[in-house]
Amino acid sequence: MPRSEFADPHDQQLNEKIKDLISFDGSNVNSFEADLIGQIIWSSLRLLKEKHETAQIKLMTRAFKEMRYAYHIFNQHPYSRRISIFGSARTPENHPDYLAAKEFGAEMAKKGWVCITGAADGIMKAGLEGAQKESSFGLSIRLPFESPTSSFMAGDPKLITFRYFFTRKLMFLSHSDAVAAFPGGVGTQDELFEVLTLMQTGKANIIPLVLIQGTGTYWNEWLHYFQVNLLDQGWVSPEDLHLFYLAPSYQDALAHISKFYSRYHSSRYVKDLLVIRMLTPLNEEQIKMLNEKFGKILLKSGDIYATPPLKEETDHLEMYRIAFEHNHMHFGSLRHMIDEINNF
Repeated sequence: MPRSEFADPHDQQLNEKIKDLISFDGSNVNSFEADLIGQIIWSSLRLLKEKHETAQIKLMTRAFKEMRYAYHIFNQHPYSRRISIFGSARTPENHPDYLAAKEFGAEMAKKGWVCITGAADGIMKAGLEGAQKESSFGLSIRLPFESPTSSFMAGDPKLITFRYFFTRKLMFLSHSDAVAAFPGGVGTQDELFEVLTLMQTGKANIIPLVLIQGTGTYWNEWLHYFQVNLLDQGWVSPEDLHLFYLAPSYQDALAHISKFYSRYHSSRYVKDLLVIRMLTPLNEEQIKMLNEKFGKILLKSGDIYATPPLKEETDHLEMYRIAFEHNHMHFGSLRHMIDEINNF
């Protein structure tokens, strides 16, 4: 990867001082990570040069500190799989949705998953209570009108409190291998549509997104709204229906998430080449079927093919792979293709 020499190659004096600062801290000044830190230092100094408003500098400083601390906490607890659980903070503890979320969290923990919630009451408390502290992360937000943190997570080092919603949502999505949504209010819908938007546009990894029905008709009515006001109007594509799954029960949601990772493991881009890593291989006939069915996600000159690990890859080298030149479009169809890979 090309080095930036920070951001202004003509200001060698400043670049050397930044290098001296990085070296003074005991870090390897020639590493790529040091180059990235140099860019952060350079950008920070530009805030003064460009005379940004104090409030703007405060916001960027606080957001950066929140992200650094949150990543530090997550890095101290590396787990194989994590799931974010969204839902109302106002769901009573005797409500069927609360009990379902508690059971769901417990079953996910038994499967070795860690549950991440907003650490408040209602569905969030239920998910953590089911998973228990050792399998829980809490991402709290400071709010003046609701209890910011459930007592269940009090004192736990895996409880992180945020000032900003956008930094909090970044941590939810960048650490989640699945998302489960229970009925909730504006906050739940905000989180749900954030996940859908990022997956639909390719700004987040494709992961299972399950809408757990519980009692009533909440998600059926939501789906009706989605179909009538979004799909029928042409504001979304039919393939976008593959980006989420309406689960009639928490047991069905568990089965759906397990099926998603039954063969599929993960994916990454190497430039325009999308590499899909799998626990078991596909045969030639299956790959041919994928080419025939999902040509719309390929560049015109490309095909899906089996491949050994690419030289740019450094992780999961033992796994089977397919690769293709992705056109960076039709992510709902890409999600559908992962289902087909698991169904073979």
